Amino acid sequence: MTTTDDVQAPSARTTPGGPRARRRTAGVGRVSAPVALLWLAPAIALIVGVVFYPAVMLFRASRSEYSITGLYKGSAGWDNYSKVLAYPDLPVVLKNTVVWVVAVVAITIVLSLALAQLLVKDFPGRRFVRWAVIVPWAASLVITSQLFVLLYDSNYGLINHVLTGLHLIDEPISFLGDDRFTMASMIVVGVFVSLPFTIFVFIAGLAAIPTDVMEAAEVDGASPWQRWRQITFPLLRPAMLIATVLNTIYVFNSFPIIYTLNDRNPGFTHDTLITFMYKLAFKSQEKDVGMSAATGVLNVAIILLVVLVYLKVVNWREETR
Repeated sequence: MTTTDDVQAPSARTTPGGPRARRRTAGVGRVSAPVALLWLAPAIALIVGVVFYPAVMLFRASRSEYSITGLYKGSAGWDNYSKVLAYPDLPVVLKNTVVWVVAVVAITIVLSLALAQLLVKDFPGRRFVRWAVIVPWAASLVITSQLFVLLYDSNYGLINHVLTGLHLIDEPISFLGDDRFTMASMIVVGVFVSLPFTIFVFIAGLAAIPTDVMEAAEVDGASPWQRWRQITFPLLRPAMLIATVLNTIYVFNSFPIIYTLNDRNPGFTHDTLITFMYKLAFKSQEKDVGMSAATGVLNVAIILLVVLVYLKVVNWREETR
């Protein structure tokens, strides 16, 4: 005679959700701590060697005193920070940094958003145009900046040649020598080299928007502006968050553009913190490596603070869901 237990026991052993299956599933994906550390060792070593060690050495240098030739002379305590904060040109440099970062990032985001929506549409030659957009991103920043130095030249630059030929100006403009035009000229270059990356971030964001949602809104009678404002823009917020944060970091630390375009001008009139740091060590009267290192520490602190405040303001956890 077959009992109920005799019938149910095989079922418990053979069903996918039985005890044996649960035991097998519980073991899947588990890795011991030593094995996990072994796999992560190359990445950890890279982070320590490329990030933490240089950061420690930078902080150590910021609290040290060096000769004009760069020889270590002993500890300086916090004097280097005091000297940097009391430097007479620091307010101008800070103002230039804010103008440079805000203008380049804001203009880049707006233009990239418009161009990305154009490049996701199907038109003849779209692939060629997308390839052409990548060129400024692939080229060296020094080469691109030097190209604009030639374009901006007041004697034989193409821009002045076109403007005078069209009778828009009476005499050539010194774009990089006239204080009225220098910062604006650098911002143009900063936007030019920042567009490719940002455009493709927005293209990826637009491609991720479900087409059925847009089609349903169109069927419901939503206008193109309503569809963009209520569907496209909200769904692009994660991509916009990424583009804004990364561009802020890149633009803040953009040394080649500012140095190449502004190298001919004396002093710190058009410098940002990144070139100010370099000039303190190699081109100023002080030639003080300790002050330069202190400025580098302040740069890292400022960019981290700006990014954290931005993420807090836009509520990044909510936006990336």
